[in-house]
Amino acid sequence: MARTARAPKTASARRPAGARARPRELVSIIAPIFNEIDNLPELNRRVQAVMGSGSYDWELLLVDDGSTDGSTEAILALARSDEHIRPIVFARNFGHQIAVTAGLDHARGAAIVIIDADLQDPPELIPDLLAKWREGFEVVYAVRAEREGETWFKRLTASIFYRLIYRITDVKIPLDVGDFRLLDRQVVETLNRMRERHRFLRGMSAWVGFRQVGVPYRRAARAAGVTKYPFRKMLRLAINAVTGFSYFPLQLATYFGFVSAGLSGLAIPVVVIMRLIGHQAFFGQATTLIAVLFLGGVQLISLGILGEYVGRLYDEAKGRPLYVLRQIPPPTGGRS
Repeated sequence: MARTARAPKTASARRPAGARARPRELVSIIAPIFNEIDNLPELNRRVQAVMGSGSYDWELLLVDDGSTDGSTEAILALARSDEHIRPIVFARNFGHQIAVTAGLDHARGAAIVIIDADLQDPPELIPDLLAKWREGFEVVYAVRAEREGETWFKRLTASIFYRLIYRITDVKIPLDVGDFRLLDRQVVETLNRMRERHRFLRGMSAWVGFRQVGVPYRRAARAAGVTKYPFRKMLRLAINAVTGFSYFPLQLATYFGFVSAGLSGLAIPVVVIMRLIGHQAFFGQATTLIAVLFLGGVQLISLGILGEYVGRLYDEAKGRPLYVLRQIPPPTGGRS
């Protein structure tokens, strides 16, 4: 589906590092929304408080990802009352990463900030991100130094996830970093050319390169509502991260094959000797059954891994649009 036209690259994309001082540049703030009606007023108030007194023009893109709790109507009402707010309404739920992608497609700013609507990512950190951007960094990501309101299981699995991804992927994705970040217009233009369906934007932001730096912050508890990333969705995001940036699962299947072959090679002379001396442990079908089950399990795991990669190829080959819009944001607005 055709994307709406964006303004040409701003001077920030062409300026050398360390020259970010042009006043009244437009900053786009993207907030994906899925059933966040209780958080929308506070999100709007805090963004207004942070950006309203600054030296930047700004726009707030609220991407409604198929909400069913009245968030859609609330977003449209906010947009009617404030020209800074641009609503992007999906025809159905397409997922968090696709919602952020839609925001990137329609953002017009020289700098683009991605933030969650649950207020765990504080809007008050945006000036710190902008300060690093003015220093010449094209990607400024927020590092979760503290995590409040999360169970020990969530903290443990998140820690394992980030460190596993860091070790096995082809790009070095920063540890303890979510989607809360600032991107320069040049980075966004590069990301917008990457149209794969199974998206992991944290990895994509690391893959594109440019000058990157982290800003630590304390991640607060969710202001209202429940998490939109239960364990099942987190697992799917982890699979997308691994398969999108690493061949390690495919290599793992090969390692299993070598281990199985090596164990078999070592076991053959042992079994022959034990049978010749009449050892009872190697009579009967138990050993054969265990070996067959082990090898069958390895083969099924390998087929499953191959299936994940083949399924992604199939999704890409269909060529469907990443998302379908029910309402497109107006081309005007977003200026102070």
